Amino acid sequence: MAGVSSLSLAKVRQGLEPRLPGADLALAEDLFGVLVILDSNAGLRRALTDPSRTGSDKAVLVDQLIAGRVSPEAASIVRDLVGERWGNARDIGDALETLAATVVISVAEQGSGVEGLEELENELYSFVQVVASNHALQRALSEAQATPESKVALGLKLVPQAGPAARLLISQAVRAPRGMKPAALVGRFLELVAARQQRWIANVSVTRPLTASQQERLATGLNAMYGRQLKVNVKVDPSLIGGVRVSVGDEMVDSTVVTRLSELRRKLAG
Repeated sequence: MAGVSSLSLAKVRQGLEPRLPGADLALAEDLFGVLVILDSNAGLRRALTDPSRTGSDKAVLVDQLIAGRVSPEAASIVRDLVGERWGNARDIGDALETLAATVVISVAEQGSGVEGLEELENELYSFVQVVASNHALQRALSEAQATPESKVALGLKLVPQAGPAARLLISQAVRAPRGMKPAALVGRFLELVAARQQRWIANVSVTRPLTASQQERLATGLNAMYGRQLKVNVKVDPSLIGGVRVSVGDEMVDSTVVTRLSELRRKLAG
């Protein structure tokens, strides 16, 4: 996904973020259910990605299709999705799949934070490894004549200790791989888990080593700023000249002298 679709996905993911603390797996199941509707109707996908249609027009179309079939929360997320611009019809389905998987991942994150994400990662990785090492399993999970239910049952037998979040993602990948191998789609879900884990890691660059007391104050300040217990990695980078640079996931907090000088130069040049 690139260009306008990539920008639209980033926007809807940002809009999804405030909804995640109270999300549950039922919301993700609703979103995956809407994805089934999209994937089964090429005309609908074209209508929802038609640049000549307004966002409100597309929202009305979606409401006609899913009203009463999913929760109001899920319907609201889908309306936000179709209100954006998409480069091609396939992209809107890929984006909805990403949103649904993100909800599942956030449920694993709730309560236990990064430990929950690590547990989900291990469970998904276990599935990928088992399937990758067995060609018979690969054929069985991709068998066109087998029912989706039988494939899901087989997939879940491979990870009997998996929790509800992992079971939902594996079930989705086996039931509706959307042109991919099930294990490959689970691998894509693993990438989303890894990206989510980065929200719990603060990479800090400073000009000189910090004392234990300074590191403690830094960690306390960052935890308060982000509202969660972060793992803080500190790196000494003399080229910064002064100040501190912090990145947590996609967020950057930069108070270095180099950055301030660069900003000053830009202002002077303007």
